[in-house]
Amino acid sequence: MIIDMRDMISNARSATNKAIAEHDLESLIAYYTDDIIIIRGDGNVMQTKDAAENTWRKMFTEQPTVSFIRNPDEIIISSNNLLAWEKGNWIGINTYSSGGNYAAMWCYNNNLWKIKAELFVAL
Repeated sequence: MIIDMRDMISNARSATNKAIAEHDLESLIAYYTDDIIIIRGDGNVMQTKDAAENTWRKMFTEQPTVSFIRNPDEIIISSNNLLAWEKGNWIGINTYSSGGNYAAMWCYNNNLWKIKAELFVAL
């Protein structure tokens, strides 16, 4: 069975949503590149997988009911099949914002899609 690369990213996004809902830090950060850059909806920046892990750990500890859902509207695979663009909306649950829009850059390496960068804007 051949799986479309867009489906691979969509499935990976669903897995990250599940990991966030379950506060499963290990599963969540498995989808990050080591040099990931995340700009949160409040404008704070996380640079590196370690920084993201520490931020998520603190959030999950201090806000036990916090969650986020990312809903992709569009996924585009680059012509060389090594990069992808994802955009959509996000929902915040028991956090500072009820949601907004986001975009993500995915990189394909060793038969896996990982998140290289994410930008969230609280609206």
